[in-house]
Amino acid sequence: MKRTIKLSLCLLSALLTLLSCQEESIQADYQIIPLPQQIQLKSNEDPFIINKKTNILYPKGNKKLKKYAQLLAQYIEEKTHKEITIDSGTKANNSIILQIVPQSTNLEGYQIDINSHQITISGNSEAGIFYGIQSLWKALPIAQENKVIALPAVHINDFPYFQYRGAHLDVSRHFFSVNEIKTYIDMMAMHNMNTLHWHLTDDQGWRIEIKKYPRLTQIGSKREETLIGHLNDYPEKYDGKPYQGFYTQEQIKDIVSYASHKQITIIPEIDLPGHMQAALASYPELGCTEGPYKVWTKWGISENVLCAGNPKTLQFLDDIFNEIIEMFPSTYIHIGGDECPKTQWQHCPKCQAFIQKQNIKSDSIYTKEQYLQSFIMKHVSEYLKKKNRKTIGWDEILEGNADPQATVMSWRGEAGGVKAAQQGHDVIMTPNTVMYFDFYQALDTDKEPLAIGGYIPIEKVYNYTPIPNQLTQNQQKHIIGVQSNLWTEYIPDFSHVQYMTLPRWAALAEIQWNNPKQKNYNEFLNRLRNMLKLYDLEKYNYAKHVLNVDATYVSNPETGYTEVTLSTLGNAPIHYTLDGTIPTNQSPVYQKKLQINKTTTLQAIAIRPEGNSEIYKEQFHFNKATNKPIILKFPADEKYNGQGYGTLVDGISGNTTYGSDKWLGFSNGNDMIATIDLEKETPITSVSLNTCIATGDGIFDAQHICIELSSDGKNYKKTASQIYTMPTEHRKEVKQHTLTFQTQTARYVRISATSEKKLPSWSGLPAIPAFIFVDEISIE
Repeated sequence: MKRTIKLSLCLLSALLTLLSCQEESIQADYQIIPLPQQIQLKSNEDPFIINKKTNILYPKGNKKLKKYAQLLAQYIEEKTHKEITIDSGTKANNSIILQIVPQSTNLEGYQIDINSHQITISGNSEAGIFYGIQSLWKALPIAQENKVIALPAVHINDFPYFQYRGAHLDVSRHFFSVNEIKTYIDMMAMHNMNTLHWHLTDDQGWRIEIKKYPRLTQIGSKREETLIGHLNDYPEKYDGKPYQGFYTQEQIKDIVSYASHKQITIIPEIDLPGHMQAALASYPELGCTEGPYKVWTKWGISENVLCAGNPKTLQFLDDIFNEIIEMFPSTYIHIGGDECPKTQWQHCPKCQAFIQKQNIKSDSIYTKEQYLQSFIMKHVSEYLKKKNRKTIGWDEILEGNADPQATVMSWRGEAGGVKAAQQGHDVIMTPNTVMYFDFYQALDTDKEPLAIGGYIPIEKVYNYTPIPNQLTQNQQKHIIGVQSNLWTEYIPDFSHVQYMTLPRWAALAEIQWNNPKQKNYNEFLNRLRNMLKLYDLEKYNYAKHVLNVDATYVSNPETGYTEVTLSTLGNAPIHYTLDGTIPTNQSPVYQKKLQINKTTTLQAIAIRPEGNSEIYKEQFHFNKATNKPIILKFPADEKYNGQGYGTLVDGISGNTTYGSDKWLGFSNGNDMIATIDLEKETPITSVSLNTCIATGDGIFDAQHICIELSSDGKNYKKTASQIYTMPTEHRKEVKQHTLTFQTQTARYVRISATSEKKLPSWSGLPAIPAFIFVDEISIE
């Protein structure tokens, strides 16, 4: 159904007249997040006024709606300081009425009707009532006790676009208390999410009590210390402090019940057959080498996995899931399947004997070890089917003979989701390029808490469309939802959890609830302002980048300028300087694109009555290559394409955030081969370029750089080259490579940066070509 918002000038005039007569009145705002599908303000009707006699009515005998009535009363008092009584009943003046009136098959849909006498929240089910209450809560103003609260007469009809609206939380790398998990659930409910994907086990900790295997928590929930800093840092450092934590089965059931009252289903994940080192530390006989193992103290991918040829392994998994399904009533159980190295299986006599016994063979697509993993996954899936449960797995479960009824969670981009939907699997989209909220959300990483890397700002989240264009209409029906993931290697406390999710969850809520084709980022930002006030009211720790100045850059070879566009939330005045001075309210006001054609420093600040933004700062370094025409032999990876080819010559250098728009990334063995046209014969003595290195993410330095010069663009002469040595330990840094030579004259400069064609074994990553990330090319 197309979203419609009807607001007549007549109604506005009437409201303004009414409210001007009530000196202390303040009105509700229905422009909330996520935005309801239909909002129809009623002309010529007075608003509903909340006062001391207002009450909330629920159907007699409905205990769940009684709790929702109590929740709504709590919400109203929290935002307006007005105490509201509740009672059972169906109709009365000056009342807020909760009623179940199914109007469609979408059980989470609801309607809100407001007139001067009453507010009616009608749900297609109890879930619909709950989401109607959430919307009314978000629409209410935050007011002092002496304010009159007016709710304009309106009809709202609303329902979600996706049936699965998820958020993921990893508690293995870092553990969070029961109360913190409940707060996470509250935050999800505020954003109309209905599924918590709870990652409970991994190499770094087993966090759930299994009574048949007590050592899983006696041993597996504890690690002797934890890595300090980033995996890419060298040398590695550890804190030397024991770390532990797990949930008892009673605590699990309590959390599941709490989530159910907030219309949230918890899907547990027991990740297998890889990411099992904590389990192997507890029961080493389940590993190919039989140990000794210890709960892992660092991040990455461990080669220690469950022994697929040991008959005890399958029994272990059956026993584990027997207890899991007793704790979690969810239809789905997540069984992982990601990042399982096959090295030990290749050399394990038990695994190889089992492969022969089952007549598992390699083919032109998959190895016999990949088929061995799918054998294990299908065993677990079939076992759960007997218990009337369904399985979800990461997109690696497609490698081999996937269970045709398994739901696929597409995390390695969208390709796995596309393939799964084409094969008839249901799919949940959670691509790491958009939905991994452990990535940085700001470019100035020096001011940010440590993150795993990458760059996913809120605008990128909002603009994501979960349904790939290459799918047919029938295949698109298999995209059942979208989810954000929060891996906690670098997120040690719950305040940090909130910072990484908020306000990116607001953008996620929009794409989960609303039609993906109906988007307007600026309009979303205007609605976000009230959501930020609600975060403040709830004392949530959220990132405030949206309040700062945002900038985009375009290299224009026709004019030689770098064109800069500035923006900020709510179109607050932006003041800027280009002379190195700190901007103030006396500095020039930004009104149109800035055109920069020389080395300078841009600084800008948004001025607001409630407080100024942080100062935005960017340095421009111009040289003979800046904003000159450039051609690439191989295109950049579509996920890391910066602002186009001109990113390499826009005068701006990227930092260690390789996922920002300041870098071009080349993948699949493609080299960076760029030809720059200086537009006239020019004397040249040096060429330099920057590379971004993050070996833990498969991003390596150039193996070889070569400079060639030409006067006609056809005949090139090799002028300088340099070979670089591959490191033997992880690194994360930006390197500038400068090749100098005796002065030569040329118009065309061809720069080749060759990528590493095979990742080394010490990286812990598959032996595939490395990424190479390149930025600012300078010619002097």
